[in-house]
Amino acid sequence: MDELVGRLSVEGQKTAVGGPSPSVRDLQRRITEMGYVFIKFTDTDGGTDLGVRVDEAASDLGGADFDKGTGSVHIEGTLTLNLVKVRCVTDIELSSLSGTGHLVALEEATVGAR
Repeated sequence: MDELVGRLSVEGQKTAVGGPSPSVRDLQRRITEMGYVFIKFTDTDGGTDLGVRVDEAASDLGGADFDKGTGSVHIEGTLTLNLVKVRCVTDIELSSLSGTGHLVALEEATVGAR
């Protein structure tokens, strides 16, 4: 398995809302309208900002009050990191736009396969 994917697969990694302009409003818009969020794993060298396609069925916004910027969201979604298909699983506190999460390797891409 890829070394970075392996490191980020350990549960309890520090995460934060990433992207160009992290805010509660932007996070809400990205989850509900775009279906695509940026999640940053902050403990890697310089941070690892990942674009995640949100899995609506596996995510949970029930604990969030976006208007007040309180509560938390559970986000799950998929992406490919270093040729490895992964699922990103994270819980984000709206008050700080940070939380914890990890990756789950789904399958390694086959390089050069036909």
